[in-house]
Amino acid sequence: MTINTKDTLTDPKRFFLEPSNSAQRQYEVLRAFFIEEIPSAEAAKRFGYTPGSFRVLVHDFRHDPDPQCFIAPHRGPDSAPQSAPLRERIVTLRKQHFSLDDIRDLLREEGHALGTSTIAAILKEEGFSQLPRRGDDERMDAPRPLPADAAKVQLLNLKPRMLRTKFGGLFLFLPLLAQIPREDILQKADFPGSKKIPADDAMRSLLALKLFGNARHSHVMSSVFDEGLALWAGLNVIPKRAFLTEYRCRVTPSSYPNLMKLWFDEVGKLGLERGVSFNLDFHTIPFHGEDALLEKHDVSKRSRRQKGLLAFIAHEEENQVFCYTTADLRKDEPHDEVLRFVEFWKEKTGKVPEELIFDSRLTTYANLDKLNEMHIKFMTLRRRTKKLLHALHELPLSAWRRIALDNIARAYKTPRIYDQEIALKGYAKPIRQIAIKDLGHEEPTILLTNHLATSPVTLIGRYAKRMLVENGIADAIEFFHMDALSSAVAMKVNCDLMLTMMASSLYRLLGASIGRGYETARSNHIFRDFVDATATIDLTEKEVIVKFQKRAHNPLLLAAGFDKECLPIPWLANRTLRLVFG
Repeated sequence: MTINTKDTLTDPKRFFLEPSNSAQRQYEVLRAFFIEEIPSAEAAKRFGYTPGSFRVLVHDFRHDPDPQCFIAPHRGPDSAPQSAPLRERIVTLRKQHFSLDDIRDLLREEGHALGTSTIAAILKEEGFSQLPRRGDDERMDAPRPLPADAAKVQLLNLKPRMLRTKFGGLFLFLPLLAQIPREDILQKADFPGSKKIPADDAMRSLLALKLFGNARHSHVMSSVFDEGLALWAGLNVIPKRAFLTEYRCRVTPSSYPNLMKLWFDEVGKLGLERGVSFNLDFHTIPFHGEDALLEKHDVSKRSRRQKGLLAFIAHEEENQVFCYTTADLRKDEPHDEVLRFVEFWKEKTGKVPEELIFDSRLTTYANLDKLNEMHIKFMTLRRRTKKLLHALHELPLSAWRRIALDNIARAYKTPRIYDQEIALKGYAKPIRQIAIKDLGHEEPTILLTNHLATSPVTLIGRYAKRMLVENGIADAIEFFHMDALSSAVAMKVNCDLMLTMMASSLYRLLGASIGRGYETARSNHIFRDFVDATATIDLTEKEVIVKFQKRAHNPLLLAAGFDKECLPIPWLANRTLRLVFG
């Protein structure tokens, strides 16, 4: 709040009633409360505080023996900056062609702790430019990371030997991957490759990092010397970060929808079941850089709008698997994405989805009418406008009836509902609207559906389960790190979404193979119990024997017959994979 000086001269009271800075504002509101004994709510309202924030301010004031809210802040340093006497020394070292890190380390040895940002600022003031890139022989003698060999499929070493890997659990996925003709589908999808790293090996390297979801792709440099990870990918070493980033940029955007359709067919052949009910949602992948030509979208996790790429995700309810993804939607495009998903599902399965569950802003009333014409059942929320809320508040209490929700693990199990059929602009037939109170929200929840005969208890319970899609998407974000590659280059996000869908399918297939409740377990649960395992690999002339250490959940893998898997692995010279559990 800023006070006009002329207004203050004509009315001095404004100086006290309209403080010009936060310190004075805190002082005046506390004085009004303690000295003038103005009620808490009135004092908070007068000086622009919410009741809750004012209570916190009073609490802090009572418990602070030395309150600072009306003490003028100290400005300026007490002494000369630490870097001032070192300026000449820094200039001397730069004239000897030492880098910022070299200068920092030399000063630290002399007992002076300066950061590289301070050193860079001094050199810029003195007119020095950046040093040209130097070779290792031109740098100071110091310990350096050991460089790894360049990835090259021709250098894959399959000589008989023993090796140890922390990525042993990834070999549980090999029997599934060995049955998928990856080279064929990648060629059909027009994925690029080279003689050194073919498309199959490049995508398998990315998929390995996605499946082992406890580290982002950019952290791959810590694993380049793990022979087991490279063997899984079919290379001598795993490709480095620079190649993985560059490869994603070489893939054309049209390749991803083609690969999604081909992958859909192949995992279906492996036994991935297809459900009939789907949870649909948007997810904003935030962009944290500058000068990006991106639109702002809602970021539900942070409750704000932020520049980013908008992704559409279809999550199958029964099997808890991602079956359709697309990214880089514009603001004028997302409302029709639900129809494109229906078209995709009909093309791949020969029939439309039976039921779609989604949020209020996913599509329009006109598109709801199209879904109804296709005999697709749907449930969605209606936006709570002021007019609509006013009409609901005007209803007599007798218009609402109490129901009891079954099999719902929540605190509010007996909400009140108002069930009616209404007309909507753009929707040809009557549509059912159920207003729900006492669900733990201040305002009623308004459900729209074309389920005209289903009981409200069933509908509300089903939509409550839809909330689990947020957990499923959180699974992808937190475990598969779907936000790790946020960038202005849309192809990178498309690639990450594609890898997420592929990894999700493989985790579902692995869980189904294990059984015993793991069919619908979250990916991080399967990872913790089975995939996060070190192993010893014994390479022989005919076999790749993966020996796992003794673990509590190994008996489940033995019961599921993983020790009896003996499949040839094409990219390992058709050597037979054998899994041994301690």
